[in-house]
Amino acid sequence: MKLKHCHNFQDFRKLAKKRLPSPVFNYIDGAADDEITYRRNTSSFDDVDLIPNVLAGVDKVDLSTTIFGKKIDMPLYCAPTAVQRLFHYDGERAVAKAAQRYGTMFGVSSLSTVSVEEIATLSDAPKMFQFYFHKDRGLNDSLLERAKAAKFDVLALTVDTITGGNRERDLRTGFTIPPKITPSSLLSFITKPMWGINFLTKSKFELPHLQDYVGAGTNVTTSIGEYFSTMLDQSMNWNDAEKLCSQWNGHFALKGIMSVEDAKRAVDIGATGIMVSNHGGRQLDGSRAPFDQLAEIVDAVGDKIDVICEGGIQRGTHVLKALSIGAKACSGGRLYLYALGAAGQAGVERALNQYKMELERGLKLMGCTSIDQLNRSNLRIR
Repeated sequence: MKLKHCHNFQDFRKLAKKRLPSPVFNYIDGAADDEITYRRNTSSFDDVDLIPNVLAGVDKVDLSTTIFGKKIDMPLYCAPTAVQRLFHYDGERAVAKAAQRYGTMFGVSSLSTVSVEEIATLSDAPKMFQFYFHKDRGLNDSLLERAKAAKFDVLALTVDTITGGNRERDLRTGFTIPPKITPSSLLSFITKPMWGINFLTKSKFELPHLQDYVGAGTNVTTSIGEYFSTMLDQSMNWNDAEKLCSQWNGHFALKGIMSVEDAKRAVDIGATGIMVSNHGGRQLDGSRAPFDQLAEIVDAVGDKIDVICEGGIQRGTHVLKALSIGAKACSGGRLYLYALGAAGQAGVERALNQYKMELERGLKLMGCTSIDQLNRSNLRIR
């Protein structure tokens, strides 16, 4: 299978599985416990049907929207995800360049393998920095100041990782950051020699935002679950979030909001956006899917704050359904991470181009010329 044969989300997933060692692939692919929420994140879209209109004169359509005060060319962006140079040696560099080419926003994680300073030189597209609230206040201050100095447009505090989710695939494969070869994973690494050659011969794997403060992930192997459970501050509360929002003094979002009550509190502390998200089903299995929860959150705060639907997106029609409910945009990780693992920047560009084409086609078939014409009248719940 080659990149030119990838025509949808599942094709990119198959190619990534072919090219990545099993522990690395399953880190992207896996979720918490029985992975029920992970599957529901996507299947929830199947419970709502689109009602198209016709004869609407749709030769030209506008996919653009404005989130966090920035215009993006399509209502879908690359959510921040950790350790991208494990999936391809270019990592965040590849995604930043691809996102810029398609005029959309790119998120950079606290656990990024490329620094915010370098990303700032690669892309002038809108950029989000995802903030993990650590026990080490010096590290927190450093993350904040570096993102501010690099002129990132949005700070997004992740609020759903107060402890690590039970990611059993990672336990079975022995996945760690950086990777270590175990008897059970040896064959997987041997059978993916190009990944190993690139990992060993390209620039050293680092976590540049963390390495001056913690050894875990750069000099000391750790699992993501262990990192969340030991390094992040489990006493983080609404006062901490409000203080961080004030310190940032710019567009500020909470990533991982799932209840109406929390959405309202996000408005109260001064946030300008929320990601309705359950961390891709990787934290609390059995929790509700973002799309299922979207309508009541939009009804409560959609006129006061940018509401982003994040999780389970595999098709342009999924985005159209979320926009019809009232989301300002959608975002996701796996929707571009499989493509990154499959073929680097070229893969991410192909994935973003396919989503763009699906959105354009879907919008025309809905009888709309811009995304603001989508609304709940063009949906029916089964």
